[in-house]
Amino acid sequence: MRIDLMAGATNPATNSATRAAMRPAHHLPPVILVFDSGLGGLTVLEQVRRARPDAAYVYAADDAAFPYGRLSEPQLVARVLTVMERLIALHSPDLVVIACNTASTVVLPALRQRFVTPFVGVVPPIKPAAALTRSGLVSLLATPGTVARAYTRDLVKSYAATCTVSLVGSVNLARYAEAEMAGAKVADSDILAEIAPCFDEREDGRRTDVVCLSCTHYPLLLSRFERLAPWPVTWIDPAPAIARRVVQLMGEPADAPDAPEGLAVFTGGTGLNSALARALAGRGLAETVVEAMPLTAD
Repeated sequence: MRIDLMAGATNPATNSATRAAMRPAHHLPPVILVFDSGLGGLTVLEQVRRARPDAAYVYAADDAAFPYGRLSEPQLVARVLTVMERLIALHSPDLVVIACNTASTVVLPALRQRFVTPFVGVVPPIKPAAALTRSGLVSLLATPGTVARAYTRDLVKSYAATCTVSLVGSVNLARYAEAEMAGAKVADSDILAEIAPCFDEREDGRRTDVVCLSCTHYPLLLSRFERLAPWPVTWIDPAPAIARRVVQLMGEPADAPDAPEGLAVFTGGTGLNSALARALAGRGLAETVVEAMPLTAD
């Protein structure tokens, strides 16, 4: 069964656009919660904030369980449901963006069954890649879990059957992105080793010309990818499409005073330092808190 990751809640009584229309003009701005296992969802937050600058934002990183790829699917579902229950109770969001490919493909059905809050997920951008390629050679750069998931392969069959799609599972890129955000330096050679398998060159002269960034951490390193790539390609970031979906569900921005500074919530907080705090503040997240939710063994 196909899962519509970009869809919102189907109950019109609980749809964010409906609730927004019922608000008086002086009501507080809508609250949008952006959720990820770590810092990758910041790339989505940036695009959503541009689309709805009037909203109040909570960015939640379940860093106590990072990376999600190490959890079994039942563990992941249980974990995200537990964390989301706490976050929704604390922040009462009008809409939640699951800015994580792994959580979107595995947990979204359970989230929509449990909560009335609308959810928007992220999907590997195979369809736009197939439309853009001229060589017919496309690479999907993702975590090993996303590469192995049947959902990803179904997307390729459905939308890119006429293309040759290389599924490249990177073990280290998400960790490298987290490290750079916290002020550490990652060598060019290390990053190049992760992206090199994306570049396919055939005897007939065709070369990979489109790479799908199928982990929200990866756009944090996009400038490095562009500089290190052996030849120019189109890098597809799904974040702008997510932002457009948020606007479809919540409506266009309201003419209102500037929204308050955003809040960053971490479930572990072990990686928090001054460099990361500055990076978060630069993305509109002026306040950072730790809402401790340790990952417990089954």
